Amino acid sequence: MTNYVTGSTIKRLREDKGYTQKQLANLLSVSDKTVSKWESGRGLPDISLIEPLGRALNVSVAELLSGECVTNRNRCGNMAKSCFYVCPVCGNVIHSIGEGAFSCCGVALPVLETEEDDGAHEIVIEPVENEYFVTLDHPMEKTHYISFLAYVTNDRVQIVKLYPEQSAQARFAIRGRGTIYAYCNRHGLFAKRAGGYKKG
Repeated sequence: MTNYVTGSTIKRLREDKGYTQKQLANLLSVSDKTVSKWESGRGLPDISLIEPLGRALNVSVAELLSGECVTNRNRCGNMAKSCFYVCPVCGNVIHSIGEGAFSCCGVALPVLETEEDDGAHEIVIEPVENEYFVTLDHPMEKTHYISFLAYVTNDRVQIVKLYPEQSAQARFAIRGRGTIYAYCNRHGLFAKRAGGYKKG
């Protein structure tokens, strides 16, 4: 883990909640002197207290450790507002409806932004009966490959995880208009609109 909660973060979040040190201490079953030590930098909360501390302060563990609070701007829960995050260490793919605060392998993950079509990452969408057959003419080598393909509509997300030496292709059940996403581990996230096809 590259970050750990700081005393200034605990103090700011506690004051934002309107808690005294004693009130926060009571919620965590510790003494107010312990909270005082954390906030003054003379001690750190045990790792077993990080999740309860986050709950008491009404923030996620990721927010607590980074010291940055995320404002929820996601009010409608529309799948079309989907965001993707990929861990650069293990390749884990995280999907969320709207932006969030996520970390993996000790790394705070930035939301993936869609790249401009460069011609080398053209997403080909072919309707075959009740499915979209999605392909890319792209290397699938150990150091350069398409990590995942996804099909996002207003009410659902379908994701296919890909690995080196496989083909850069996937089939998705047609669910109407939406967006097909392809993530290249070197060049980022690419997208293409899908829709207007009738089921066979």
